[in-house]
Amino acid sequence: MTQSLDEIKKLQTAMEAAVIGQSDVVEKIIVSLLCNGNLLLEGLPGTAKTRSIKTLANVMDAELGRIQFTPDLLPSDVTGTEIYHSDGGAEQLTFQPGPIFANLVLADEINRAPAKVQSALLEAMEERQVTVAGKTYPLPPLFMVLATQNPIEQEGTYPLPEAQMDRFLMKVNIDYPDDHAELEIIRLMRNEEQVSPDIKRVNISQEHIFSARAEIHELHVSEHVEQYMVALVMATRHPERYPDSPLAQWISVGSSPRASINLDKASRAYGWLQGKDFVDPDDVRSVLPAVLRHRLILSYEAAAEGVTSDKVIDEIIRQVAVA
Repeated sequence: MTQSLDEIKKLQTAMEAAVIGQSDVVEKIIVSLLCNGNLLLEGLPGTAKTRSIKTLANVMDAELGRIQFTPDLLPSDVTGTEIYHSDGGAEQLTFQPGPIFANLVLADEINRAPAKVQSALLEAMEERQVTVAGKTYPLPPLFMVLATQNPIEQEGTYPLPEAQMDRFLMKVNIDYPDDHAELEIIRLMRNEEQVSPDIKRVNISQEHIFSARAEIHELHVSEHVEQYMVALVMATRHPERYPDSPLAQWISVGSSPRASINLDKASRAYGWLQGKDFVDPDDVRSVLPAVLRHRLILSYEAAAEGVTSDKVIDEIIRQVAVA
């Protein structure tokens, strides 16, 4: 085990101790961090979406910027704006950075703000920079947008456009915890009432994140696994290749090339997190649902039958064989 992997494992353990019953969510957050990607968390109220993200910032050496999305939010509330500043009697315009200029940006209830505000995130998420008044400002080297949304409250919300959804490396669905985890959550909250609620800091250096990314880049991916990744994504675009499957009736629009790119990144990060120096088909299948579920547009027939994106992905996995 390399030093970087050891440090990342410490971070993962610290997060799992603070976010009980959501080990898969913690794992996907770390995979997204290692991939230098953005993450969308969707879950019912009280499923520790916000706590997961705040915990990540608390257990490592990272600055957290939080944006509570509301219908009256302005783009400048996200990116920052130019303000008049008096310096020695001379007034001049200076740029006041917004909360987007942080290492980890929590976009809470992102679908509660209109498209104009959501679009303010597009440049930051894709190009790691912000342009205000014709000037471009680079974001920190360690930068990640972690957005949350509630799937059941549709009144007063603005669904994210496909262009923005595609910029999220993964979309993770969070379910309610089971009986045992619920009991542990009660005990944890009771303990935090008596003791300082500060989560134990691991204080992992950002350099370990960058070192881990370099190691992940060197992971071996065989041509057979590469072809398997491509075949999985192509199944969303050409479902007619599988005539014995209902995929053609379920899928209206398939995934973009970003799906293939991000599937490769996430598979390598997941394999590295398991302590391997290569990627196998199991690693690909482990991250496939999170990479694809927000990149599929299902047909009316699928909606009428109650077919979800995850069911479509399960069918794709059954149909597509390893080369």
